[in-house]
Amino acid sequence: MDRCKELRGKFIFLLLTAFIFIILAAVKSPQTYKSFPWMYKSISWRSKSIPKKSIRVPHNYQPVCPLQTPAQTIIPLKNTTHLLVSAYMDQRLKDWDVRIIGIFRRDSIQPLHCVFCCNGWFYSTSTPAKIIQHTDNFGFPYVTTDVMCQIPQDCNATYVTLLPDSVNVADQTFLPIRNNKTSGTEVKKFQFNITVCISNLFGDYNNVLQFTQTLEMYRLLGVGRVVIYNTSCGPDLDRLLHSYMEEGFVEMVPWPIDHHIKPSRGWLFSEHGGDIHYFGQLTTLNECIYRYMDRSHYVLLNDIDEIIMPYQHSSLMPLMNTLQQQHPKAGVFLIENHIFPKIHFEPSGKFHLPQWKGVPGINILEHIYREEPDRNIYHPYKIIVKPRAVEQTSVHTVLKHFGEVFRVPPDVCRIVHVRVALRNLKLEQHNVDTRLWDFHQKLIPNVDKVLRRVGLLKSGADGSDGQTHI
Repeated sequence: MDRCKELRGKFIFLLLTAFIFIILAAVKSPQTYKSFPWMYKSISWRSKSIPKKSIRVPHNYQPVCPLQTPAQTIIPLKNTTHLLVSAYMDQRLKDWDVRIIGIFRRDSIQPLHCVFCCNGWFYSTSTPAKIIQHTDNFGFPYVTTDVMCQIPQDCNATYVTLLPDSVNVADQTFLPIRNNKTSGTEVKKFQFNITVCISNLFGDYNNVLQFTQTLEMYRLLGVGRVVIYNTSCGPDLDRLLHSYMEEGFVEMVPWPIDHHIKPSRGWLFSEHGGDIHYFGQLTTLNECIYRYMDRSHYVLLNDIDEIIMPYQHSSLMPLMNTLQQQHPKAGVFLIENHIFPKIHFEPSGKFHLPQWKGVPGINILEHIYREEPDRNIYHPYKIIVKPRAVEQTSVHTVLKHFGEVFRVPPDVCRIVHVRVALRNLKLEQHNVDTRLWDFHQKLIPNVDKVLRRVGLLKSGADGSDGQTHI
């Protein structure tokens, strides 16, 4: 009899243990909520030892994230005057895991909380956000802003949103969290050696010839990807951009900033007005760094009419290898800007090519006269960075970074910038610089091929054998 009681007791104990394990497993499943919502009323999921905010959810709340993911690249944050752009994993700073890039109105910053989607379901408590305004705002009401979030301890976070006080979480749009875990260490293999980030296009910019020459020049210099943030452009350039996108050389990021706030066409609020500097140029440059942080060894930050040109190396990667060997702690390289005024033409006309006559834009091969910068006043630089060494950037300098900054001598590398003259100099006061001509044998047929592909160059216009003879 005693033996039977002992066996019965063990059997009941095993049943109870199995029942408890089944209940615990069911509670962790998002699908359980649909049948047993009462299970969740008393659950407070464990997270890191930081203050939390209870998420106010609708009556028909389900733990499965609604995943209102953005169809646009600029997302209004509801019940605020702010805009969100993207979210990236960034664990280079102590106690923070995710960086949300946004555009915030400086006079209406309020407390925000981070809400995560963990493997497809809501985390039941939020974590406080740290809001960091970039120091460069040039007096405009809106500023590029980083919002730092901490992922709860037992959450495999895939999406994130920000929650102002008294706002329903189901009403907000979730941003996908991009990139892998980011640290200061180098990743051994990248998809691209060098990526060029073009801050933005706006207006009716239709400088097709210079744009094509610049992209093909970068291709010859070893660039693997060019990223362009596009608000608007002329019809010919738009057709050209889509052609480059189809072959994968260009990534064009839609940038409808003018649908949300009034962008400025200038850099200083007191002179140009508007809500934000140059159509959000600072935001796009920072966004591009994080977009390619895990994908590119180096990132170049410059404008569409600029070419970062090595003068002692055949292409950019040998240049960077040399600079990195000489300055192993450097993660930021400043390149001096040099203007080639578009009003001065090479006199022989050897590159005034007939097939380009009907193509809108500037022929950079015709401009060989280079201004010497006035170094007694401020002179701008553009930047080549190891993206994992940068936290925040401006246009001509990096705001926050890890490691050293090196200013590259102009005889090693400089910017070839064909544009309106910066100084009022006579022709004889310029330096003759024909560095672009070193690439003409490959550059010209490559440009012809692209222009013909988009219907801007008639077949056979460059000679019967498909080559331009110089």
